[in-house]
Amino acid sequence: MTAADPPDGQDRGARGAGTRGADDRAGVRTQLWLAAAFLGGVVLHLADLPPWITVAVLAGTAWSVAAAAGRLRLPGRQLKVFLVVALTVAVLAAFHTLNGLAAGTALLALMGAAKLLETTRRRDRFIVIAVSFYLLLAACLGSQALTRTPLYLLEAWVCVTALIVSAHPQVAAQTRLVAALAARCLLLAMPLAVLLFLFFPRVAGSFWSLGNPGAAATGLSDTMSPGSISELGTRADPVFRVWFDGPVPPPQERYWRGPVLHDFDGYTWSRQHGSFFRAEQLQYLGPAYRYRLRLEPGAGPWWLALDTIRSVDARGTTITPDRQLVSARPARDAVTYTAVSYTHTRSTDTLSKLARNLDTALPPGRNPRSRRLGQQLRAAAPDVPAFVHAVLERFRTGGFEYTLTPPLTDLDSVDDFLFNTRQGFCGHFASAFVTLMRAGGVPARVVTGYQGGEWNSFGGYFLVRRYDAHAWAEVWEDGQGWVRVDPTAAVAPERLRRGVLDVLSDAGSAPARLEHQFGWLDSLHQSWDALNAWWSTSFVGYNFGSQLSLLEWLGFSAQGWEQLGELLTAGLLGWMLAVNWGFARAPRRGGPDRLARAYGRLCARLARAGFVRAPHQGPLDYARALERGPQPLSTAATALLLRYAQLRFGAGEPTANELREFERSVEQLRT
Repeated sequence: MTAADPPDGQDRGARGAGTRGADDRAGVRTQLWLAAAFLGGVVLHLADLPPWITVAVLAGTAWSVAAAAGRLRLPGRQLKVFLVVALTVAVLAAFHTLNGLAAGTALLALMGAAKLLETTRRRDRFIVIAVSFYLLLAACLGSQALTRTPLYLLEAWVCVTALIVSAHPQVAAQTRLVAALAARCLLLAMPLAVLLFLFFPRVAGSFWSLGNPGAAATGLSDTMSPGSISELGTRADPVFRVWFDGPVPPPQERYWRGPVLHDFDGYTWSRQHGSFFRAEQLQYLGPAYRYRLRLEPGAGPWWLALDTIRSVDARGTTITPDRQLVSARPARDAVTYTAVSYTHTRSTDTLSKLARNLDTALPPGRNPRSRRLGQQLRAAAPDVPAFVHAVLERFRTGGFEYTLTPPLTDLDSVDDFLFNTRQGFCGHFASAFVTLMRAGGVPARVVTGYQGGEWNSFGGYFLVRRYDAHAWAEVWEDGQGWVRVDPTAAVAPERLRRGVLDVLSDAGSAPARLEHQFGWLDSLHQSWDALNAWWSTSFVGYNFGSQLSLLEWLGFSAQGWEQLGELLTAGLLGWMLAVNWGFARAPRRGGPDRLARAYGRLCARLARAGFVRAPHQGPLDYARALERGPQPLSTAATALLLRYAQLRFGAGEPTANELREFERSVEQLRT
């Protein structure tokens, strides 16, 4: 046993109360570092863990620290088995599974707390630190937000420090020195991490994030009823960012198409599932807008695109006959895709009978006053454009008010809105407009999505937030095709040109309104959002396509897996050579210092007396071996060995007086 080995608690008189006290302090210190590493990993999941799990983890950690300090006893084997079984059953009852990121993290946190209650050996301590590293990995899989990156680095540093302390619990080095050693280890590993990040071949799909299948998507829905979009109008969460390559559409044409709603039951509009009608042939007019769109997680199965989309570079997506961009699977992780869109189109096809029946249907017996009004206005209009103009003019001059806090409507929501409340937001106006169109026999449908976007001069992109959610209408005109009509513009035209925050004082959250009011706050927030966008696209969104682009930039004529493997192998060899060269250039320690020389003289005196120290023996083990020998040594010699261990491995450097006293005692020793 060396001086760095953990004590066995069975030392006899020569160890003394002072040595046992030092061992106890070392045990508490080690346990505190273990607790810090473990709790740091749990804190990263604090927002996702049920409160009872957090309480159980804190209780187990506090129990283990109190036991290390000698104030409590560790639980017995039977109690620990009961705790493990009970906690496993509790997780299964709470999550209905033990698989997945959420349930697996919860179980890992509880089992780590249970393992802390039996950390009596070095192997147990290493297991707790491994659990801490796995909790850190799970946090990285759950979120790669820029704001969490410093927390991840801090947790990695704490885990490495705890690993060093656990490996050598009896070395009472200063915390500053141990922490510096941990930081140095991480810095040495950083080039390897960068190398693997850049050149390790990345497979397609969600390799770096597991997502959260149990979380509900917070975005547009495939249904719309009064109140659904107003709830989004108070949220400032980012939905997507758009970088245009070339011309940018004017504000009044920035419609980002989402779900198209065909079915109406008199109160709620819903999406038609399945494409049972053919897509009309389109003639694209005006400039083509090419852009790259970065969609945030939780957008649902539909992806957003500038209306009308012509082509898209994204696997697993299709463009439906009603011009929606739909994915086979929801975008649980952030995705980036490029697309080409036009804001003006024309169709010379005739509308199919199936599509006409679908988009002129109204529920029987519902909203009767609106039906009669639509029929009257259609009868007085010579054609469809005149009919559309008449309905918009009624909105413009009929005392209607645009607000995000309208009164509740009854079951016949359109009748109640048109003839009673006259207050609503885009969903009310789109619903009423399409109902009047259909009542007049004109095919019409509701389109939901987002309108507008905030220009970020720092990042060169448009940011679309939740409060930009919008609903508009499309009507069919023979010889023209589907034509976009936004009835909200008849009541609040500024909504299209300036955005919802400029139109309504109560739109958006309080922080969003404050930023919008003060220019310097808005600039500060834009710069931070640009930094987040750069992090999201350059690091989180780094994929196989990005690796191929990097190979092309590096001058490789052919880009593929082989070139990535070659660069990775060359980089690994270079990193290992650099590390070995650094160690080779490290200054060698000089000869033994003053304390070591005195210790050497002490060992030589004892050897001449017949008590030879084995090469593997430290001072404490040497003292115990001498005590157990056939010829017991004097208490003074044993005390000198213990004194050397305290001076060499104790806190702080020995003073000159302590060194002189130790040297004098060695010279005066009589064996």
